[in-house]
Amino acid sequence: MTGTEAQPARLAPLLRAGGTHQKLLAFASLIVLVLGFSLASPRFFQVDNILSILQATSVNGVLAVGVTLIIITGGIDLSIGTMMTFCAVITGVVLTWMGAPLLVGVATAIATGAVCGLVSGTLIAKARIPPFIATLGMMLVLKGLSLIVTGTRPIYFNDTEGYTEISTGSLAGKVLPQFPLPNGVLVLFLVAGIVAWILGRTVLGRYTFALGSNEEAVRLSGVDTAAWKIAIYALAGGICGIAGLLISSRLNSAQPALGQGYELEAIAAVVIGGTSLSGGRGTILGTLIGALIMAVLTNGLRVLSVAPEWQTVVTGIIIITAVYADQIRRRGSV
Repeated sequence: MTGTEAQPARLAPLLRAGGTHQKLLAFASLIVLVLGFSLASPRFFQVDNILSILQATSVNGVLAVGVTLIIITGGIDLSIGTMMTFCAVITGVVLTWMGAPLLVGVATAIATGAVCGLVSGTLIAKARIPPFIATLGMMLVLKGLSLIVTGTRPIYFNDTEGYTEISTGSLAGKVLPQFPLPNGVLVLFLVAGIVAWILGRTVLGRYTFALGSNEEAVRLSGVDTAAWKIAIYALAGGICGIAGLLISSRLNSAQPALGQGYELEAIAAVVIGGTSLSGGRGTILGTLIGALIMAVLTNGLRVLSVAPEWQTVVTGIIIITAVYADQIRRRGSV
């Protein structure tokens, strides 16, 4: 074995398949980042900035939770960013242009995402289109539809009472005024808790892991793998609809050109948290840690006045590193 080959083999036990070691490694990385940025700038570890980090984590975290389901099956979804935007746009149409009640708008966002996910899942499971190609096409379709529906102009929610409270309000602040945790963060925790329960306690969760581990064996055992895969993509799409609510609520508008690029940060968060791109293994807790790492890194670089273009470079390096770590885990588990 050469030195180049031996290094991944030595690292593999520490990075193996979304287990305890990987979550501990990710959590330790998060602590190091927080301590490092706190020492580098006194502005970093302040209540307002910590709340800003958590607020930023809410959107990317919800997207990451949704795509975790898909990656565990061994698939991928490149459309989650533009799907989030499309859900926000359709919600804007229903609430602002049609004057529907707030709850109808919330239901519309989730239903729109679920339908988009169902279409992607059907293309993948029934038409046998590779997930990369199917979701890449869906990404472009939804991006175009968002621009067409809005005429390339933002839709504002100024006349929709209570809409901005979905993300920026603070129910927790009424109990703890010193730390007014945004509602968007509570939504993230709620979504993460529900999905973690689904993965650990339901038939859908068991089949999610089974499809990623050995889909052919599951199919040969008499399970309708196509139906379960479509259901998983639809569920992930509905979660993207929730992310659409959070980001449009925070901006008080549906921005039709927004969304592309969010999928990369979400997927990076999932892989950093220990979910394997080969499927079959992963946890929601690890995904949340990964999302926090991405948010802390972005915020810390901004606090240190690092140029935006270098922030993009660092994000790219993190994504490459996360994928390389996943490769090491896969080699170590063979």
